[in-house]
This record gives sequence, C-alpha cells and structure tokens, in this order.
Amino acid sequence: MTVKTDVKDFKGKSFLKLLDLTTEEISALIDLSAELKAMKKAGVPHRFCEGKNIALIFEKTSTRTRCAFEVAAHDLGMSTTYLDPDASQIGKKESIADTARVLGRMYDGIEYRGFGQEVVEKLSELSGVPVFNGLTNEFHPTQILADFLTIREHIGELKGVNFVYMGDARYNMGNSLMVGCAKLGMNFTACAPEKYFPDSELVAKCQEIAKETGATLNFETDPAKAVENAQVIYTDVWVSMGEPAEVWKERIDDLLPYQVNKALMDKAGEGAVFMHCLPAFHDLNTGVGKQVGEQFGLDALEVTDEVFESPASIVFDEAENRMHTIKAVLYASLHN
Repeated sequence: MTVKTDVKDFKGKSFLKLLDLTTEEISALIDLSAELKAMKKAGVPHRFCEGKNIALIFEKTSTRTRCAFEVAAHDLGMSTTYLDPDASQIGKKESIADTARVLGRMYDGIEYRGFGQEVVEKLSELSGVPVFNGLTNEFHPTQILADFLTIREHIGELKGVNFVYMGDARYNMGNSLMVGCAKLGMNFTACAPEKYFPDSELVAKCQEIAKETGATLNFETDPAKAVENAQVIYTDVWVSMGEPAEVWKERIDDLLPYQVNKALMDKAGEGAVFMHCLPAFHDLNTGVGKQVGEQFGLDALEVTDEVFESPASIVFDEAENRMHTIKAVLYASLHN
C-alpha cells in the first residue's frame, strides 16, 4: 500500500506554525489526512514509519493531543515516550537547549505541548530532528488541520467559507485559525470586545497573505452582525490552561454576550455548523464547570448544552480528526 498525496518536500522538517507553510503545503497535509483516514476506516495497515521513535513532551497536559499522537504514531509503526510535567526536567533541572540535544540523539522526532512558542522553535533549532507543535501559547497548528479537514468533510470546500470565531481571539486558537483562514482563502471573522482581538502585528501579516489568497479578515464586536451568513461558528474556553482563577469574573463579564447559544445559531446562515477544540464548559458535569456555575450562577459558559448537543455540532468529528491530521504530519516528516 502506498500514499498517493505528494508530501516529499516535508521529509525531515518540523511542523511549528502554519505561517511557515504555503497554501499548497497546508492543502497537501489535509489531503494526506483524508487519505490516511480512509485507510484507517478500511482497516488497511499503514505502518509507513516502522521502527521510528518519538518523544512527547507535555508541559501542558491534554486528552486529545496525547491520544491523537500516540494512536497516530502506533498506526504508523512508531513507538512513543510520554513525558508529562513531572517526568521531564525541561526548564527545571535541564535547559531547553540541553534537552533538545539529548532527545535528538535518542529519538527520530519530538512533540512539544507547553508554553512559549520560543520553546518549540528552540527544540527544532537544536535537536537535529523534526519537532511538532502540539500547542503553545501562541499557536496550535495541528488543531487547525483537524478543524479544516472537518469543515471540508461537512461543507465540501474551504476556499470562500464564512468562518466566525466567537470569544477571546488573542491566543493560540484565535491566532492559528486566523492564519489558517488567510492561507486557505477563507472569510475569517473574530467577534469579541476589541481588547480580545488578535495582535495587530499578526493581523497585518495575515492581511498580506489574504491579498494573495482572496481571504477576508474582519473584526466585529456585534455577535448578531458577525454571524450573518456564517457557515462555521467556532468558540473555545474563556480561560486558558495556566491562567489564574481570578480572571474568570472578568472573562465572564466581558464574554458572556458572545456565548454561542441557540439564538445566535439561529442568526447564522442556513446549515451552519458549530465547532469547538474541546474541552468545553457546556454543562456542570466537570469540576471547573460546577465550581464556576456555583460561583456565577451559570449552567454553561462559552457554549450552551443545547448547541453543543445539537445536530449542528460537529465537535466529535473534529476531535477524531486530530488523530488523522497528526498522523499526516508525522508521516510527511518521518516516513521511511
């Protein structure tokens, strides 16, 4: 069995942020993801990276990212070593530079999920092996590949799709979705109070990209106006991992008008889908959700349970596609 999608230019390269890739390269990874997904669904073995080993550094823990990397690697014939915040000495007893040079001698690739983008960039610079960004404060590129594969599966295309991101767009998800939409010619709208808009320097870079691809970038404070004709409505948690609990009140005060609820979905375009990278606070069935609910008298935060559990919600297709798109990135860089 062979792969048809041409990704030979990725061999031996790191995957750090979508800004590093061309429109054609991103599209090729999505095509490859669909091809590998079809193999998985058909039960066709695809151990194209037999004998390789990758280290998974998780300074921020995750269910989907860890499981996606481990299953993807196993399907490709690779072995993994998981290093959680207690198992790795990176930044504590051992510098990033030293960690990179040690792991690069033992592994064929390194995944990093943690804090500053400079960490994953330094690992790539010094390790001598491909490094894969599982999430940093600034970017989350593997998630965007999964999101775009999911959109293509449900809508049939990406170019020209009207995409609205509701909520805090200053960090990894808002940044990466804006970059991805700009690269692939989509119509991106960030909807939030102005102080939650993405960094102006990154916006300027994306505007330049959009001129080449036909994408549009919009920044809107009115939710009803933002979702008019929207085909995709996307949101994320209002408080990111590592932020202090004290910020909850401010975020709720600022962002509750931007909650994705049925009234908002009803204002969107016909057949609009709902997306979320998860975990989501759509009910009180989590420790954080229950605590916030008791403190603020809310039964949901960024999305209501009614929307989350509705036919418009494609969040679990999206979650599954993390595995298929991560597999594509690993294959492209490390295949034999």
